[in-house]
Parts: sequence; C-alpha cells; structure tokens
Amino acid sequence: MLNLSHVSKFYDKKIAVNDLSLDVSAGEIYGMLGPNGAGKTSTIRMICAITLPDKGTVTFLGKPMNYDLQNRIGYLPEERGLYKKMAVSNSLLYFAELKGVPEKAAKEKMAYWMNRFEINTWRDKKIQELSKGMQQKVQFISVILHEPELLILDEPFSGLDPINTDLIMDVITELKAAGKTILFSTHRMEQVEKLCDSICLINNGQKVLDGKVRDIKKSYGRNTLLLEFDQADTVLDELQQKGHIKISERSPKSAEIKLTDGMSTKALLTHLNERMDITKFELAEPSLKDIFIMRVGETNKSETNKN
Repeated sequence: MLNLSHVSKFYDKKIAVNDLSLDVSAGEIYGMLGPNGAGKTSTIRMICAITLPDKGTVTFLGKPMNYDLQNRIGYLPEERGLYKKMAVSNSLLYFAELKGVPEKAAKEKMAYWMNRFEINTWRDKKIQELSKGMQQKVQFISVILHEPELLILDEPFSGLDPINTDLIMDVITELKAAGKTILFSTHRMEQVEKLCDSICLINNGQKVLDGKVRDIKKSYGRNTLLLEFDQADTVLDELQQKGHIKISERSPKSAEIKLTDGMSTKALLTHLNERMDITKFELAEPSLKDIFIMRVGETNKSETNKN
C-alpha cells in the first residue's frame, strides 16, 4: 500500500532522513520507532506530502501522492491542530468537510464517535475548555471521520490516561479488522508489542531494523529470564557485578535478567536455588524495549567511532 524508496530529507546541513526505504502492506499495523530526533516525524510529513523528499520517492497505492490520495489518508500529528476557540462539534464537522464528507453523513459519524469516546456532553464546549486528554480524543475522531484507508498516528497516546489509552487501542484494533492500514509512531513499547504486525526502527535518520515483530523477536533468541522469588537476596547483584547477568527490571519479589557471558540456564538455576526461594524461572524472548535500547546503543556507538 505504501512504499518509500531511498528517501532522504535535508534541513540546511542537517540530514533528517538518510536513504530510507520501507514497505507498509495493506491491512497491517506498522510501527515506526526511534528516539527523539531520529527522523520519524520528518518521514511521516513526507508520506503525507506536507514536505517533499530531497531524494527518493514515496508512493501510495502505487502512485505518487496527490490531492485525491491525500484525502484517503487520516493524519494525527504529534503537534495537535485543533482550533481552540471553535466548539467541538463545529471543529469536527469542519475537518470532515475538508475531506469531502457530506454534512448529513458527517453528523451521523460524529454522533457515533462522540458517543463512543464519551464526549457528547462536551459537543458545544470550546476546544480550549477541554483537558489535554479530551482534546486528544477530539483530534483522533477528526482523523477517522472520513474513513481513511491509511491512518497515520504520531504519538497517538500522548496525554491519555490508561483507560482512554485502552479505548484508543481498541479502536485501532477494530479499524484494522475493518481492513484499514495503520502506521503509527510512538515511544511506548508496550503498545507496539500489543498492536504492531511490523516495525521499522530509525536512528539518526537511518533504518537500523525492520520486519515482522514476531520474526525480529525470534531472531534475538531466548536469553531473557523472568524470575519470581519469595525473599530478596544480594545474589543477583553479585552475579551482575561479576558480568554473568544483566538486570533489566527489578522489584522486591521479581526480576528480569539477561545472560551475558555464556553461563547456562541450568548452572544459573542451580546457583540461585542455593541462595533464593524461587517460585518462577522462565526463559523468554527479549522485549521490543530491550531490542530497541540495544540497537540504538549500537548505532550511536558506531556513529561515534566514525567521527
């Protein structure tokens, strides 16, 4: 559905995006990941033809982007674009009109989504009277009213509490089930693991990792251990100091660790059993968060060495 081929974007002497290629298939949820300043938003703006690439091509549905194709995209920018002195209902109808939705249909769709997001009582309030989370829900509705084939979401969970985050995630899942394609950028790895079929990790404007989430996690092996125990001990800290393990997460009665020097799981379990009361010992694949941190660290180190 969407193809970027060797795309680059320059701002003066800064390279925001460097020779980036990626493919988004119809009907999938595609995550674009990367640290701040990696080039994610610059890439999204080129996809939407808000800016044009200095090199390379962007095609949507097999064609270069044009006005008609833009109307088949719904874009939620990281910097919100609501008119603060407009009433919620007027704002939503205005955005629907911009996308060519007839007024009667727009009102019907707006009523459905306002009820779904529980903001009916706010329909006549001005945008500026709403909380950040409420504004986020209004903005989200504004980009799905015209039922776009491709939905592009830049940090869609910003400002949302856990309940409304789950609501947005449910809606994204439903849109995918209805055949929509969703591309979103976020820092929240737990949402990526739950939602995405495929991901692309960008750092310093370049792609450093992409593919199906399932395949990527498998390729990094099963070197993560999830432990639960009844009482705390210093044994994990001692093993980390000796370089046998690395502690990723820690709480009074649980830990997530990684084997770092070839120590076998059997030897580790034997050693821990002598010092701890273990209730859970599970070998698992690394999380996307761990892979993200590792790959970004590797590419940053590589760039430093080049310089």
